[in-house]
Amino acid sequence: MDQRVLLVRHGDEPADDRVVSWCKAAGYEIETCKPFKGEPLPKRADGYAATVIYGGMFNVYETDRHPFLNDEYAWIEASLAADIPLLGICQGCQQIAYHLGAWAGPREREIFEFGYYEVQPTQEAGDFLNRPLTVTQAHYHTFDLPKGAVRLAGNENYENQAFRYGDKVYGVQFHPEVTQTGFRRWQQNKEDVYARPGVQSREQQLALMAQHDAAQAAWFTGFLDTLIGRAL
Repeated sequence: MDQRVLLVRHGDEPADDRVVSWCKAAGYEIETCKPFKGEPLPKRADGYAATVIYGGMFNVYETDRHPFLNDEYAWIEASLAADIPLLGICQGCQQIAYHLGAWAGPREREIFEFGYYEVQPTQEAGDFLNRPLTVTQAHYHTFDLPKGAVRLAGNENYENQAFRYGDKVYGVQFHPEVTQTGFRRWQQNKEDVYARPGVQSREQQLALMAQHDAAQAAWFTGFLDTLIGRAL
């Protein structure tokens, strides 16, 4: 069984998220790549147990402005060809949808989900999500559903919050990987967004975090157990 999971990151935050902690507990070797800093992605995806493409601040359609995105799209294609589990989170979710031919970008009327927002499963969600879940969010871009994909979750702000493409490719618009420590770091780093439409107050965020973070963490652990499986 392949023992390596490749994490594609779009920032320099500490690697203290739930994907990292799950990989370590599940017995995987973690390889991290930051193409935005010029780090090259592998040429082949076979030999990896899975790959996770993280969120970030880059517009997924601006490949001329950010040429490294083309390398990431090549890696998405390589992962699809190798038939390995592939998870896109927020920007990564939009990248997968965009690579599969769907539109991605900002809506005409901005609603900035920054905080903890409920998503509801669709009828097709199955074991992915069997009840509404309050999850960490930090986005105002969205995406259309790619042809052949199955919509798994949405809410009143954004119809598309999660999708599945085939059996091993998933995109989630939300951030189940972010811990309470990570979100408090975001609160400090994103002070300029609190006046934008849709953003929750700090007090709301902290109250909802205390109420829902444990359930989100349990759901995400179970999801990774199913999608990737444990090496140990």
